Amino acid sequence: MTGPRIPFLSLTPGEDAPAIRTAIDRVVSRGWFVLGPEVEAFESEFAAATGAAHAVGVGNGTDAIALILRALGIGAGDEVITTPLSAAYSALAILMAGARPVFADVDPARLTLDPHAAAARIGPRTRAIMPVHLYGQPADMKALEAVASRHGLALIEDCCQAHLATADSRPVATIGVAGAFSFYPTKNLGALGDGGAVVTNNRALAERIRRLRNGGQSDRYRHTEAGVNSRLDEIQAAILRARLPLLPRWTTRRRALAARYRKGLAGAAVRPAPELDAGHVYHLFVALADDRAARDDLRARLAAGGIETLVHYPVPIPQQPAFADTRPDDCPIASRVCETILSLPLNPAMSDADVDSVAASARTVPGGHAACER
Repeated sequence: MTGPRIPFLSLTPGEDAPAIRTAIDRVVSRGWFVLGPEVEAFESEFAAATGAAHAVGVGNGTDAIALILRALGIGAGDEVITTPLSAAYSALAILMAGARPVFADVDPARLTLDPHAAAARIGPRTRAIMPVHLYGQPADMKALEAVASRHGLALIEDCCQAHLATADSRPVATIGVAGAFSFYPTKNLGALGDGGAVVTNNRALAERIRRLRNGGQSDRYRHTEAGVNSRLDEIQAAILRARLPLLPRWTTRRRALAARYRKGLAGAAVRPAPELDAGHVYHLFVALADDRAARDDLRARLAAGGIETLVHYPVPIPQQPAFADTRPDDCPIASRVCETILSLPLNPAMSDADVDSVAASARTVPGGHAACER
């Protein structure tokens, strides 16, 4: 077999291809490529879609987090409590702002930041708590809100995998002071390149982030503070505008496929991570094996059958060499999860038959029935 029969994901435009071509042609014909009418229109439309008052387009999701921190005055000497289980960019953004990431372990079921573990990590330098709505499932925001409020801390939401997700029926990014989104091509709402946005209900915060993303300019060539260069470009904004109307239907399809997986994986060698909030948007569909050997064996067997899988994420952030200087605490639950977790293919273009085929292949792995009964 020359390639996977069921790829993990295809980034080639599908049903949205004509709208994307029209959007690109519109920008090229206009000849305005940075911070123009497409970005302004997308910011308005994305704010409405997320239920927020303001959205600010930036270069990527990492910059979105770092700019929120900078706009809040969080930097050198400050600490931000976050999760050890995420893409490393979540914590790298804290370092970019000059602050120190402090890692608190995850809830073993939800796989997001454990509110009790976060509370235990609060110290005299703590300025904020930053949960990640991992894989599209919201963190326990009620409990984290209570912790942040009790200690007078900013609550910042990493929503880079959670477009249109809700936590207890509240839109993510509107619960804390601000939320960060990524439009990396693999996201539920993806561009054809990098892109990101900050969403907030705080007008003053949004205005400061608008300045900071554009070199700290209050007006052209007038730099009132030392900002950065992190701007969502017009072509990516136009592409996102073309795709945004499709996102609710794509989200519904993701949820339907996830429900089908849950039924189909009964008796398989992996168990799906539980859905603990109906607002889950299934950026990824993850399952857990009994141990690393079982996980790796399943991956190999699925690959032999033409089914591509990935691991999100194989190494906890605190164990990455890039964070050695932050003196990270041990997070044993996250470490264990990284040994056993597996991402199965899930995207709106998949058919029911594709999901059934993946699930059936997982069920026929030797030892699958025994794993189910444990």
